[in-house]
Amino acid sequence: MSDFTFESLSPTISVCVSPQHKFGTDAFLLADFAAPRRKDKVVDLGTGCGIIPFILHKHFKPSQITGVDIQPQAIEQFARGISASQLEGRLLPVCSDLKELNLPAGSFDVITCNPPYKAPGAGILSETPPDQIARHETMCTIEDICRTAARLLRFGGRLCLCQRPERLADVLTAMHSAGIEPKRLRMVAKQYDTAPWLFLVEGKRGSKPFLQVLPTLAVYDGEEFSQEMQKIYGWREERAE
Repeated sequence: MSDFTFESLSPTISVCVSPQHKFGTDAFLLADFAAPRRKDKVVDLGTGCGIIPFILHKHFKPSQITGVDIQPQAIEQFARGISASQLEGRLLPVCSDLKELNLPAGSFDVITCNPPYKAPGAGILSETPPDQIARHETMCTIEDICRTAARLLRFGGRLCLCQRPERLADVLTAMHSAGIEPKRLRMVAKQYDTAPWLFLVEGKRGSKPFLQVLPTLAVYDGEEFSQEMQKIYGWREERAE
């Protein structure tokens, strides 16, 4: 792997990235939305370079985080980042198809997933296999993700994911069908007065129906990041240190 570099999340945490497996704003938004507790055991499905596990460890420090991806290079990058950050034993890389994932059923408190955004047959298929897997439902569907989450989560455990607004009905239906009841929903917009480009949703396994719709999160306030976005990125905390 000759085209990888390391990006620093903190003085002690480095993420191994490449043109095939990198990260964007949605990873920070989803990690902040999931907000696991220190005692929680977490699984990140489709982890890529492991960005969400690294963010979760930095800000929330749950007891254990497993990152799962079907692509060997993604898991290799995740493992390199773990080694560079000296987080062996806290962050666990697993190379597996999530539909065949061999992890203990009913043992996890939180599952996160930044899934492929495009439904089968929607849009022009990306050129490279890594981009196809990341952006299109070629290797797994939202139904596969929800069924796997339902199997791995304890009763009352949470599935948190992000998706494009046009897929909202698909996601809520898949969650409900898998026995994961949607409980929190938040839209994300570039500005306070623009249409959302992303949503964040949390569902709980075995919960009763009741959906809380939260205020829209704006990424920018004018030309600058909004105060909430600065907090999500951790800038205010880092400046205070």
